[in-house]
Amino acid sequence: MTENKIYNQIKEALLRNQKTWLITGAAGFIGSNLLEHLLRLNQKVVGMDNFSNGKRKNLDQVKEAVSPDQWQRFSFTEGDIRDLTTCRNLCSGIDFVLHQAALGSVPRSLTDPVNFNDNNITGTLNMLMAAREHKVKRFVYATSSSVYGDNPALPKVEDAIGAPLSPYAVTKYVSELYAGVFSRCYGLETIGLRYFNVFGPRQDPAGDYAAVIPKWIADMIQGNAVYINGNGETSRDFCFVENVVQANILAAITENPAATNQVYNVAVHARTTLNQLFEMLRTRLEPYYAHLKEFEPTYRDFRPGDIMHSHAEIAKAGKLLRYQPTYKIEDGLDAALEWYRHAMAKASQGVD
Repeated sequence: MTENKIYNQIKEALLRNQKTWLITGAAGFIGSNLLEHLLRLNQKVVGMDNFSNGKRKNLDQVKEAVSPDQWQRFSFTEGDIRDLTTCRNLCSGIDFVLHQAALGSVPRSLTDPVNFNDNNITGTLNMLMAAREHKVKRFVYATSSSVYGDNPALPKVEDAIGAPLSPYAVTKYVSELYAGVFSRCYGLETIGLRYFNVFGPRQDPAGDYAAVIPKWIADMIQGNAVYINGNGETSRDFCFVENVVQANILAAITENPAATNQVYNVAVHARTTLNQLFEMLRTRLEPYYAHLKEFEPTYRDFRPGDIMHSHAEIAKAGKLLRYQPTYKIEDGLDAALEWYRHAMAKASQGVD
């Protein structure tokens, strides 16, 4: 784990200067981590979620993690970004919007493109409209490495994307286009953050579309088969959620005029193959679960819509936002594994 002194200084400044933040998707994996960090910085936070992906237990865990006084600074609305009136009501009096609400998963988008369009494109447009009307200081939104599509170049650089390979990728790219239009036409300051394979506490291991790290941890602990799509040499730039929190806060707070109305990669600038990831997880879990000593993955066909390799160049975010990831994948797994193990134990006992 490394230190970002600039980010530490910004956090210290926020402790002395309260702002009002709106987090869409506040009950989700990333949204709830943003919520916890901002409340720990004594910020005032408004949250919205429709619980299509988010979970009430994530909000309960945040409440347990912060002080009662900090929790009192949080107000929550169960609402949907597809409703423009709700978006308008929530943006009143907001300094910074952190727009995280979206439907995720490449394979899920292939089976339900209309719903992905409604949530990820119409929902983002509604939020942009509301933020503009209420003169929000800055609109920071989550986009995705999926926008790089079929461009084989590595590492991925922000201004060189390819043809989208899934409806999900289309929705994220269109969100970037809309944000750019609102910056140029209406003067709304926007910053897009292209997330690369984020993992960490509160990431749901259940379901057919679960992210690979929590799903593999759950399967290993339970002794289920771990499936690798392809030969295992597919690689990803896995990014611990605290790096994502850092990027969001830096994007919202930056006073560098050159940094706004841009899109940035959020990752660690490293490649990890699925075979390497499997061994990292197995090695860390084996001391607790003896059955993993001889445990091996099961290989199957490559999944449609996925890209072979993902590796982010993060120099732009480093230069303009002063982003410096503090957690490499090994650090993130070490930091999160106790939470994962605890969550799996509760799940096996039928405890929500």
